[in-house]
Amino acid sequence: MKLIFSWLLHAVALLALAHLYSGVEVTGFGAAMVAAFVIGLFNLVVRPALVVLTLPVTVVTLGLFLFVINALMFWAVAGILDGFQVQGFGAALLGSLVYSAFGVVIDSALQRLFPPQIL
Repeated sequence: MKLIFSWLLHAVALLALAHLYSGVEVTGFGAAMVAAFVIGLFNLVVRPALVVLTLPVTVVTLGLFLFVINALMFWAVAGILDGFQVQGFGAALLGSLVYSAFGVVIDSALQRLFPPQIL
């Protein structure tokens, strides 16, 4: 149940981001649902490999290169989906930062609504 709420709220966060920032466009709630799913999938599968491959650069930049990786993930998802558009790398960087901030708030709220179960 928590996963479904998280998915729905992340889709709403994408719609809010598109409304607040003109560099990111989402055509509708269905497109936002698909984009939120694919962003989550990329972050689960592709991002860890990129973090490991770019570890020396990340260490030299004191972790700031992780922002570039997040922006690349955001931009890549926009590149493969039709209803989700990002207007360039700068827009992807700002959009991924705002979307991540929304994600922190969503995860914090869901943690309070669905506390961990002790078995």
